[in-house]
Amino acid sequence: MLDFLADVGDTLLSTLRDVTPIVVILVVFQVVVLRSRLPNIRGIATGSVMVLLGLALFLIGLEQALFPIGETMAQQLTEKAGAGAGALAGAVRWQDYWVVYLFAAAIGFATTVAEPSLIAVALKAKEVSGGAVNAWGLRIAVAVGVAIGVSLGCFRIVTGTPLPWYIVVAYVVVIIQTFLSSRTIIPLAYDSGGVTTSTVTVPVVAALGLGLAANVPGRSPLIDGFGLIAFASVFPIISVLGYAIVADGLERWRRRSDRQEAKP
Repeated sequence: MLDFLADVGDTLLSTLRDVTPIVVILVVFQVVVLRSRLPNIRGIATGSVMVLLGLALFLIGLEQALFPIGETMAQQLTEKAGAGAGALAGAVRWQDYWVVYLFAAAIGFATTVAEPSLIAVALKAKEVSGGAVNAWGLRIAVAVGVAIGVSLGCFRIVTGTPLPWYIVVAYVVVIIQTFLSSRTIIPLAYDSGGVTTSTVTVPVVAALGLGLAANVPGRSPLIDGFGLIAFASVFPIISVLGYAIVADGLERWRRRSDRQEAKP
């Protein structure tokens, strides 16, 4: 218990050091540059304390829960895959880790659907577009992209293939899709890749990658464990642009069919 309280105190002090420069910059610009008094000082002080406590509790939760869960799940899944492998001792067969890929896709999808940043962007996109952009449709499209990306990233860790191969090819696909997509969806698709890798997704995915690399024979957590976040960033762009291209194609086909039926 004493160790836990000591960790809480250290985290609070660390968070205070991180937040203080932001507060100082805001106060200096308000008072010195804009030459105006701070409005609602009591509310600002209360909000700052809540932000400080929230960030500290979030960091403690990451350290105490999310990271251990991700690493433990990766260890258990890789042990199960290794136990069921029929390969020679020390050999790694990518097909023996199918349960890891399935778990990675499931956890990537679930964490993305629950991502607060994505929810906020989806709701704003629906509001600004007047309902043309479906909030749930956008969230599902992004979640599918993250699921595919994280699963493919785990495949890369298991096989030990170079990370740049996947990322370069993925961005080539993004560039091609950009030229084929409507101008209205491109900025939203690019932002979707960024907001996905936020408070919920990053800790779990990072812990999964590190745990997987630590338990697959011949893999290094430092070299192979990182990189899953890159997959979780680029593949949502691909999925959203792909969704938009397919939706536009279906809409054009429907209009063409309606015109043909309307002809005498």
